[in-house]
Amino acid sequence: MLLGIAALVSAPAIAQTVAITGGTVALGDGSAPIEGGTVVIENGRIAAAGANVAVPAGATVVDATGKWVTPGLVAGFSRVGLVEVDAVDATNDTQANGSPFSAAIDVEPAINPRASAIAVSRAAGVTRAVVAPVTARSIFAGQGAVIDLGADMQPITRARAFQFVEFGEQGAREAGGSRPAAYTLFRNALREARDLGRDIRGTSRERGLATGEPVQPQELPLEEIPENPLLSSALERPEDVLLTRFDAAALVPVLQGRQLLLVHVERASDILRTLELKREFPNLRLVLVGAAEGWTVADRIAAAGVPVIANALTDLPASFEQLAATQSNIGRMVDAGVEVAIGMLGEDEARQVRLSTQNAGNLVALNDVPGASGLTWGEALAAISSAPAKALGLGSEIGSLQPGRRADVVIWNDDPLELSSGVEAVWIDGVPQPLETRQTLLRDRYLEIDRGALPEAYDH
Repeated sequence: MLLGIAALVSAPAIAQTVAITGGTVALGDGSAPIEGGTVVIENGRIAAAGANVAVPAGATVVDATGKWVTPGLVAGFSRVGLVEVDAVDATNDTQANGSPFSAAIDVEPAINPRASAIAVSRAAGVTRAVVAPVTARSIFAGQGAVIDLGADMQPITRARAFQFVEFGEQGAREAGGSRPAAYTLFRNALREARDLGRDIRGTSRERGLATGEPVQPQELPLEEIPENPLLSSALERPEDVLLTRFDAAALVPVLQGRQLLLVHVERASDILRTLELKREFPNLRLVLVGAAEGWTVADRIAAAGVPVIANALTDLPASFEQLAATQSNIGRMVDAGVEVAIGMLGEDEARQVRLSTQNAGNLVALNDVPGASGLTWGEALAAISSAPAKALGLGSEIGSLQPGRRADVVIWNDDPLELSSGVEAVWIDGVPQPLETRQTLLRDRYLEIDRGALPEAYDH
């Protein structure tokens, strides 16, 4: 059955076998695009993608001749779904200024699949996003999630995917006024986590939760944290602890390496200090966020095997911790062997992840600037698809068109990294998605106006 792209928008919201044929297929793994390729979706997963791929019998065939086909984009760092209007506190769940908790805060229950930015981002080809909380009265912001941007009410891909912590200038402020205070607070927190319930007895799972000793990940699904025995009031703690029991218990998976630790640092010396934390806490699984001066210590980051999620073009010394900022930061880090994904830190992270393709395209264009270092086209697409997925430990699930990955697929009318290109169809988990947004509804409402009719407000 041959189906037009426009018809997909109104197709039933169920997973089906689909073969997208004839398009320029970019796998998202850093490789060059494939002309005349085919992508097959079966049971919500990628069954095959590339050249000379057979179309399964009975598949719905989508002719993408003259168009581009890519994996759904992954916003490497965002607050999408947590905010509707920044200045209206009731709609902004990024930060908990009055809460007694920090590390224990979990963004999952705050994600609103109907936030306006979800639909706008989906219509721009973004299908997954890394969502982080904001710090308030501690260097620990809490636990972030990876979400999908589908038009349903189940947005969570992985809850409690990571703990987010601020070092650098922001961390110094949250810790009381200095970087040494921030690192002291961090060390104390992880040691309190390690000490919490040290004498607990029971299964290996319980002992692992209590002591922070490495255990098999499958023994300790983070989804069971609400039943964590470490939260039992029967477990005694010293009187001089600084963390609440919930905060200390929330840091045990970080200590064990079962939960990623995303660390926001910009200055080179802060980056190196963060990498050194692994000497004291060897199970830490670090991801650097920001790293505006990362290029100056790129060899050390690469040697540590720590991925980076960076702004695409932080090219101005906007603060004292970014004095060595340059538009060549990502290009130079990639050249040094660092795994780099593009994120969005700053004022745009709640609504403007739709600009991912523009940011990636700018890094490609940077190669034409004398003396600058950019990315190849394949590297740039990977930086907004497979690289953030790998950094979050989800590279085998999302971010590319490799067989077995979740079928997040986008059809574009032209090169997706060109500013003038647009999205024609999106699948998430193999389900076709609507591209309607609040903005398109407003456009359509006033596109043709019946001057004789009353305004819609009078219809009620």
